[in-house]
Amino acid sequence: MSELWLIAGLGNPGQKYERTRHNAGFWFLDALDRVEPLAMKANRKLHGEVGRQRWQGRDAIFLRPDTFMNHSGQALRAAADYFSVPAERILVAYDDLDLPPGTIRLKRGGGHGGHNGLRSIFQHLSDQGFWRLRIGIGHPGTREAVLGWVLGRARAEEERAIEEAIERSVKVLPDLLAGRGERAMTALHTQSANP
Repeated sequence: MSELWLIAGLGNPGQKYERTRHNAGFWFLDALDRVEPLAMKANRKLHGEVGRQRWQGRDAIFLRPDTFMNHSGQALRAAADYFSVPAERILVAYDDLDLPPGTIRLKRGGGHGGHNGLRSIFQHLSDQGFWRLRIGIGHPGTREAVLGWVLGRARAEEERAIEEAIERSVKVLPDLLAGRGERAMTALHTQSANP
């Protein structure tokens, strides 16, 4: 049996935020669900929708927090503790202002980069050595415009670019779950450079 992974997508709950840029982590879970249904169900104790199953031959827990972005760490900590998943087998997918739409990066460890969802996770997890899937949403140009940008919907061409980047990440996920993180990163970053 393979080692259990925890895969979380970050976003804000509710229909109002469904297709906003800030919910790119949820878009990632939706893309995984299109490959193999995640069968996620509400779990109040774990603060979100949770599904546990084999995905592409690997054991995984899927988590869509029902907390707002700024409190994502509550759900991630609850799930990691409940299922005894160490940081090196946690993947968090989230929107990244510093990457243009269509760019996606996989890495392990690092800082929160000002992202409030990651900041919350840092407050709740003692080990920040988890994997991150940074989904580029672009930057509005000024700091003052960031809130409206992340809570707004991407233009059609940007949304297409984001979805295509997410699809590329889904293709390399089996390598990551099999313990081949470097291979997954190389494949994803090479694809991103030559879409």
